[in-house]
Amino acid sequence: MPELPEVETMVRGIRESVEGRLISGFQECPCPCKPIAMTPGIKAIRTRVLNQKIIAVRRLAKRVILDLENSDSFVIEPRMTGLMLLSDPPDTGHLRLEWLLQKGRSKISLWFWDRRGLGTVRLFRKSELETALGPLKLGPDALAISVKELKQRCSETSRAIKVALLDQKMIAGIGNLYASEILHLSRIHPEQAANRLTDSEVQEMHKALNRILKTAIRYEGSTLGDGTYRNALNQSGSYQNQHQVYGREGKGCPACKGASIIRMVQAQRSTFYCPCCQVKNDRI
Repeated sequence: MPELPEVETMVRGIRESVEGRLISGFQECPCPCKPIAMTPGIKAIRTRVLNQKIIAVRRLAKRVILDLENSDSFVIEPRMTGLMLLSDPPDTGHLRLEWLLQKGRSKISLWFWDRRGLGTVRLFRKSELETALGPLKLGPDALAISVKELKQRCSETSRAIKVALLDQKMIAGIGNLYASEILHLSRIHPEQAANRLTDSEVQEMHKALNRILKTAIRYEGSTLGDGTYRNALNQSGSYQNQHQVYGREGKGCPACKGASIIRMVQAQRSTFYCPCCQVKNDRI
């Protein structure tokens, strides 16, 4: 589930504790579940990272990046249930990896926890990172894209706008939850063809995505009913209390108070919208 706000919260949560520390150990945690995907193997990673300093912690779309002083970078993709934690994991049975970090005499652990085991951890050289996740693979970040570029990218596809927003090559960082919320605030029907949006609709969508994502970051993301997403200190986010449409099928729309939220399926994903606020038109 982690999308841009949740991953940004993870990054902000670990950055101060992790940046500037040496990696004194890197190990797999005892876990009865199928191992997560890791490239290269544990021994090769250890050879390259032990005694290397973490010089930066950053977000790239929906991934956590740990940049090392030797120009290698860990790329951690949480996917559905992965978490980066400094303390108090939800349980110890789903801890996957531990970084032992040292700064002077001070030592801490950074963990990757993943209940379903769908997350990935990869160690890339600088050139490999550019090839795998550079501009040819990922679109501009959702919090950095300009109105002009968003309009251009929308004009290049006839897909439904909700489906287009999930395409990480078009715009990076938006997932299923926040796409529904962004379109509701924009008053755009999720089936509207992206290349048929008006200039004013794109402008409203651009304002909405900035407002929704920045507010969700301030609330430290959304912890849904399964309780999976937690911040770096194993605390819940609270943006789920601000959701207008996501997960609210059959409930009244908080905006218009005149219609009930509808759920439909687009590209095998649930879409939630208000039929009153987000009216179909003949451009769909």
